[in-house]
Amino acid sequence: MSEVRLTQEGVLKYEERLEYLMTVRRAEIAEQIKVARAFGDISENAEYDAAKTEQARNEHEIEEIKLMLRNAVIIDEDSIDTNVVSIGAIVRIRRVDTKDEFEFQIVGSAEADPEHMRISDASPVGKALIGHGVLEIVEALTPGGTIRYEILSISK
Repeated sequence: MSEVRLTQEGVLKYEERLEYLMTVRRAEIAEQIKVARAFGDISENAEYDAAKTEQARNEHEIEEIKLMLRNAVIIDEDSIDTNVVSIGAIVRIRRVDTKDEFEFQIVGSAEADPEHMRISDASPVGKALIGHGVLEIVEALTPGGTIRYEILSISK
């Protein structure tokens, strides 16, 4: 796995998720397996199969998070350059054709969460904005076509 860019907030979020999966969730699944075994023959036991599948899913997610955290490069939010758009920056843009305005933070793909206005640097809009400054017009090649945005502000 290559480097994963995370904010300090993102690292904490993944560390909390890992702790939950390794303690609370593992215990819940162990209890499900124990209860399912009590039903008798496990060869035809749907509850047992479901619990074992959930256990495998949980262990897979644990390993994915551990690997991600090992390869994490933490974005130093104090050193974000507000002259150009970069990962970690908060960007306010206006769509040229509709005049709609949006504000979001550019983050690494592991932290992307469009509902909370956090878009990936690898997304069409994120890629288009990276490296550009205030008042520049950029074109984002989206699945719906090319969209032009004006960068209104860049902050930390």
